[in-house]
Amino acid sequence: MTAVDRKPAGWRLKPIFLLPLVLFAVLAAIFLRQLDSGVDPSTVPSPLIGKPAPAFDLPPLAGAAVPGLKRADLDGNVTLVNVFASWCVPCRDEQPVLRRIAGDRRFRLVGIDYKDRPDNARRFLADFGNPYAAIGVDEKGRTGIDWGVYGVPETFVVGADGIIRYKFIGPLSDEAVTGELMPEIEKALGPS
Repeated sequence: MTAVDRKPAGWRLKPIFLLPLVLFAVLAAIFLRQLDSGVDPSTVPSPLIGKPAPAFDLPPLAGAAVPGLKRADLDGNVTLVNVFASWCVPCRDEQPVLRRIAGDRRFRLVGIDYKDRPDNARRFLADFGNPYAAIGVDEKGRTGIDWGVYGVPETFVVGADGIIRYKFIGPLSDEAVTGELMPEIEKALGPS
């Protein structure tokens, strides 16, 4: 036997070294299957759909000329609860859409200002307009957690009975309002 044919003492391919490769292959297969499933990854199911809106009592945004927001405010009318923040670029994009739909008197549009500084929120509303009938300030984000907010903007349709009917993740566009949000509002409003 020559020196080239010899392997160092104790050298053998051990199964433990294959574990990372096998784990990578399994994860890659899972991700590939998800991509090929046709499911829209931007749709995140909410466990709150069909359940009462969580209890909360948020103070008003000082200087916004609208009241704060609490759970009891959601009873009696279909309500759109829009979670927004001044630091959220997509929130800026959806403000013209929110201003347009705020004119629909069949429902009420309210906002939760999420993890924001009051001065920044006031400037945001001064620059882009305030479509909200009420704004609750959730400076620490606790109420957002209770609502299952993944990120802003998010918009919830709450029935007159206080039950969350629908959740839209991302900025509202005219197409999203027409194709997704308004049909859910119509369902919440019930037969006319």
